[in-house]
Amino acid sequence: MTAEAAVVLPALVVFLLALVWALLAVAAHIQCVDAARAGARAAARQDPPAAVVEAALQAAPEGAEVTVGRTGDLVQVEVRARAPGLGKLTIGLHARAVALAEETVGAGAPADGPPTEEAQEGDDTGGNGEEAE
Repeated sequence: MTAEAAVVLPALVVFLLALVWALLAVAAHIQCVDAARAGARAAARQDPPAAVVEAALQAAPEGAEVTVGRTGDLVQVEVRARAPGLGKLTIGLHARAVALAEETVGAGAPADGPPTEEAQEGDDTGGNGEEAE
């Protein structure tokens, strides 16, 4: 074994370990994003808060913390976790997802457009002049 190989081999091992650590950190961040989205979907469906947290925790990395909130018509889910690593190699990960609460979708506006004159006058014949049964 030459001196150059003795220097390059440990450097290559350190580089590969750093690459594996970075891949694990990216995978954990993707899990946080997926967990926040799953929690936001559950919260938008008006699931109970415990079910929202459970839905987010199922997709989150181990040891993650989930926070659920609401501002007006929007529900928000935050997921915080630590990337896997040794000692100071762990980094904090954070993901947030926001969704419109389903009870507010379409609220205040008719589904098919503005009401017709017949509907405003109480005529339920559909505007064809026939009597309602």
